[in-house]
Amino acid sequence: MTAGAAVRRLPALRRSWRRGGVATALRRFRAAWGRSLRLRVLVVTTVVGIVALMLISVYLSERVRDTLYEQRVTEALSDASTRTSLVQQQFDASTASTPALVQSVVNDIVRRTQSPGSGAVGTMLRRSPSETAGTSLLPFTYGTSVGLSEELQQSLRDTGTQHWQAVELTSGERPRPGIVVGAVVSPPVVGPYELYFVYSLETEEDTVVLIQQTLALAALALLGLLAAMALYLTRQVLGPVQQAARTAERLAAGHLDERMTTKGRDELALLGRSFNEMAESLQVQIERLAGLSLVQQQFVSDVSHELRTPLTTIRMASEMIYDARGGFDPTTRRSAELLHTQVDRFEALLADLLEISRFDAGAAMLDVEHLDVRTVVRRAVDLAAPLAERMGTRLDVEMPDVACRADIDPRRVERILRNLLANAIEHAEARPIEVVVAADQRAVAVSVVDHGIGMTTRQSEQVFDRFWRADPSRARTIGGTGLGLAIALEDARLHAGDLEAWGSPGVGATFRLTLPRRAGVTVTESPGPLVRVEESPEPEPANLLLGPSPASVPGFDGEEGTP
Repeated sequence: MTAGAAVRRLPALRRSWRRGGVATALRRFRAAWGRSLRLRVLVVTTVVGIVALMLISVYLSERVRDTLYEQRVTEALSDASTRTSLVQQQFDASTASTPALVQSVVNDIVRRTQSPGSGAVGTMLRRSPSETAGTSLLPFTYGTSVGLSEELQQSLRDTGTQHWQAVELTSGERPRPGIVVGAVVSPPVVGPYELYFVYSLETEEDTVVLIQQTLALAALALLGLLAAMALYLTRQVLGPVQQAARTAERLAAGHLDERMTTKGRDELALLGRSFNEMAESLQVQIERLAGLSLVQQQFVSDVSHELRTPLTTIRMASEMIYDARGGFDPTTRRSAELLHTQVDRFEALLADLLEISRFDAGAAMLDVEHLDVRTVVRRAVDLAAPLAERMGTRLDVEMPDVACRADIDPRRVERILRNLLANAIEHAEARPIEVVVAADQRAVAVSVVDHGIGMTTRQSEQVFDRFWRADPSRARTIGGTGLGLAIALEDARLHAGDLEAWGSPGVGATFRLTLPRRAGVTVTESPGPLVRVEESPEPEPANLLLGPSPASVPGFDGEEGTP
């Protein structure tokens, strides 16, 4: 860019900078206006005070000006009437008989009527335009002269009585307000003449200006006092409220011994004491609940550990009975099979209770590896394939061609996927299940989509609760402990990820697992699908993926959460 072009662009740049500066200032003011109640109270109080003081000042100024003006006009009319009568008396007493003598006498009489103390600044003697006498006097002016309006002169000719009008006196450094009062007089020999007295209102104008300045200074002082009072009152009122807000934030952050400082016995002090009493009660209740929770967690952990030894003995005995079931009668053989199945479920429940207790105690730890999530998905799908074959369901896997590496604990992620797949198989009603893997630069997502009976929005919010079932009367076809999805959610959160559910009755359900690629990174958006509204496909014959046989899937535990 040349120097000339840069110079030509300067005005546009200045305008752009001004617009940007004004917009930035407005945004900051709006943000401060929304955050600060003190600012709103101060601004509203100040604006209302300015408007009220302006209205009062204007009213008082106008009232004082009108009063002074009317008073001054009354005084001027009275003074002009007195002077006119005095001039006419002197004219009547004059013995001048020639025009020259009359001119001299008139000039002398008019000059002597000018008195500085009355506020009159000028006197004019003019021939009435309606008079046509042959003998006339020269126009005479003493002091300030002003222009006369046709309306004033016509009024004098028509009525012959005293009339006045407002004028502007242009003599001096600045224009001044004034009035001119006219009346008809009759000098000897020459007939009627118009006599005008000019009065200045400069003193009254100075008085009005002084009053206006005084009102302005008083308004500024009152405005400052009003702003100071508003600031003081807002500080007195909002200070405890802000302290209560800060104390509440500290309490919410876990500082249960935080309290407000209270002084005095007024309403705000009562608020502070009530707040402190509430905080004290909450602290007692929270500490009591925390103690009960610790006792409960310890109890569950101890019981789970203590049950392992007798459970091992029971399992050994049940295995022996189960292996020898061929020689039993049908009723005893069925009992041995039920015993074997329930011992397996009891062992899975015990393992889940131990895992939940570790989550509750905050003792769960990740064994992180930087792996391709697709490998974990394939392994989980292979493990679920025999179960899908038994239930007549097909598993369709959709994943990118490139690696989707992330910092994960493969054991926990695989457990999440096993639970989601078992849940989907349980409720897919022999319809195909889709497993979709998606990734972006920050996260990897795995969505398990079934087209079965689905669930409502309320059920999708409760599906991760412990031991929750949408329909308790519905028989379990796979089994489970009722803790699978709760453990899956805790595993996802342990990765700083998320596990979400969506469903629609008759359409199906979707569970989406989102994991950050790097440990410690917070994920705000998931790259995988959650809501699937396309029409449910018809059941098809199972097309199984390659995977181990049912006998080679030890301890496969799925948990259903949808109805």
